Amino acid sequence: MFSKEITVNNQVGLYARPATFFIQKANEYKSTIMVEKEERKVNAKSLLGVLSLGITRGTAITISAEGADEEEAVNALCDLIASNFGE
Repeated sequence: MFSKEITVNNQVGLYARPATFFIQKANEYKSTIMVEKEERKVNAKSLLGVLSLGITRGTAITISAEGADEEEAVNALCDLIASNFGE
């Protein structure tokens, strides 16, 4: 298992368009990927799950993955967040 913590700093957090980009990127990988906020953990490939976390600007989340491409998946999702989803 590989995981990293990152703070979401884009304008709207992980809602609507950014959340869609996040889910699309997560679905490019074979690993099981989870997003954790405080004590709640959801599947990173589920739009409803990610939206249910209510991730707003300034929220610290942990992205973890388990599988063949776990490190690559976590790093790619962290890079997407760090780039503010291209905004």
